Amino acid sequence: MGSSDMEERPKKLLILYATQTGNALDVAERVGREAERRGCPVHLISIDQYDTSCLAQEGTVIFVVSTTGQGDTPDPMKGFWKYLLQRNLSGQWLEGLHYAVFGLGDSGYQKFNFVAKKLDRRLLDLGATPIIQRGLGDDQHPSGYEAALDPWMISLWNMLNNINPKYFPNGPEFLIPYENFMAEPKVRIQYHDIKQVDSQFSTNSDLNHIALQIERARRVSPVKFSLDKNRPDCILKLVKNEPLTKSGSIDKEVHHFEFEFVSSAIEYEVGNVLEVLPSQNPAAIDSFILRCNLDPESFITVHPSEMENQLLDACTPIKLKTFVELTMDVASASPRRYFFEVMSIFATAEHEKERLQYFVSPEGRDDLYQYNQRERRTVLEVLEDFPSVQMPLEWLVQLVPPLKTRAFSISSSPSAHPNQVHLTVNVVSWTTPFKRSRAGLCSNWLAKLDPEQCVYVPVWFQKGSLPPPPPSLPLILIGPGTGCAPFRGFVEERAIQSLTGSTAPVMFFFGCRNEDNDFLYREFWISHSQNGGVLSEAKGGGFYAAFSRDQSQKVYVQHKIQEHSRRVWNLLREGAAVYVAGSSTKMPADVLLAFEEIISKESGLPQESAVRWLRALEKAGRYHVEAWS
Repeated sequence: MGSSDMEERPKKLLILYATQTGNALDVAERVGREAERRGCPVHLISIDQYDTSCLAQEGTVIFVVSTTGQGDTPDPMKGFWKYLLQRNLSGQWLEGLHYAVFGLGDSGYQKFNFVAKKLDRRLLDLGATPIIQRGLGDDQHPSGYEAALDPWMISLWNMLNNINPKYFPNGPEFLIPYENFMAEPKVRIQYHDIKQVDSQFSTNSDLNHIALQIERARRVSPVKFSLDKNRPDCILKLVKNEPLTKSGSIDKEVHHFEFEFVSSAIEYEVGNVLEVLPSQNPAAIDSFILRCNLDPESFITVHPSEMENQLLDACTPIKLKTFVELTMDVASASPRRYFFEVMSIFATAEHEKERLQYFVSPEGRDDLYQYNQRERRTVLEVLEDFPSVQMPLEWLVQLVPPLKTRAFSISSSPSAHPNQVHLTVNVVSWTTPFKRSRAGLCSNWLAKLDPEQCVYVPVWFQKGSLPPPPPSLPLILIGPGTGCAPFRGFVEERAIQSLTGSTAPVMFFFGCRNEDNDFLYREFWISHSQNGGVLSEAKGGGFYAAFSRDQSQKVYVQHKIQEHSRRVWNLLREGAAVYVAGSSTKMPADVLLAFEEIISKESGLPQESAVRWLRALEKAGRYHVEAWS
């Protein structure tokens, strides 16, 4: 091929994505499909698989990045971002690069789309040229992040076409229809003769077998699970399940769980997180298998489509029903938009095909969001709404959302409970805009478990955002609702440390709706705040509870913190660390503001200096937040 031919077409359009939960991958794949439908070939790759030193040689790059937690970089992007922050990179390093950034975030958080914004700024600093203004998808928008994505993509194609018309040989308006464009599924499935499968896999029922089955299923699943390990760290036995809230409390149900190590104990620290793999409703699994005309007893292996035939025998076959149970979320998660695109190809009833095609069109975007995400339709419900659709198993395995582990802050100290792990779980349920009842999969499954029935639960231990504090560090803890969970472990640990040496003061601010209904672990906190306990004022600490609904004016944790501003300020000056845990919506921002006001008031500094003071505290690793939605 001559060099002039090489210049005829630019190389593939590079799309780099950084995802934590899968949304950014979903968007990146959609951008890729829309480019390919316009005749532009793409190279789609996770940012951690990309050699960042090559960035200066690329002509054009599209970035799709999510923001997690309190403005945090998704795990796959950490190495890439570290590289970009190197001091020796000049302001001309990326001079030849054209780029576009689309971010996914949630405006309920203070640092909305923080990662996309800082990536955009850094690329500019290094000399790159933006193709278009960054797009910022918002989970809070009535139509979700797609409300910002659709117009951003239209601008992107037009501007790319202006920069280099060779990207789109027939112009950016040209579109291949879905039917003609449908890609092959990414996986292929091999069925195995049942007699060839070692019978020990179907009869052996020990705990090791449970862990092995999970590892096997997750290893052959096409989804890259967020936990590095497919095999659970251990299987825990449930020994206690008790409600902490009053049984008549309609809108709040919280349970305390105690688990025991059955094999060897895993070492963990206070502030760690336990990831639990929930079990799905057996009736829902059976309905899904029936609806999709699958044979639950067949044995399968799942392989990437491009895998060579001789490599196919490396995987151990797994029973189809077991694979669905352990890896495919059929009855709690909502399918993504691409699921509807593929369904529209396989619909045989004309009215169903038309409705599905409308849903995936720009005009139908808002209606799809209302039908699917807002109503939290499950895969099973969607398939039942479109009975003429028969999707091959390959597509189902690729497109049904993965069954994810759920993360909970550990609420025990290993020193206080050597062979146990405790959890404090809010049992999630809600009503959709169309008044349909929905329930959180994991919390409702846990709440119904009976310790008498010998229940085993597969788990992984992870480091959380709350590092375990040394006994000499003064603490200011803020944990409304189930946010108190990690601090129960902190207080247990410090109480044990105080038996053998001196410990620094601990102030704890708890909050709930009513003193009578949802004052979690009431006796525990009160006992530690009396008689010289670790939370007692005599020891320089204190325990303060805000009951938001027990009086006409709502009282929250931030009000209690301000009530004790002098003592809070004194502890901060003594080098205290602040730990905040709980709901991510408004609480972390309200608490931060309360600290700004206290620092400003007690020190006489202007508000801007108080903000800087808190930033320095964060940088020094003395302000920690663990929040969940």
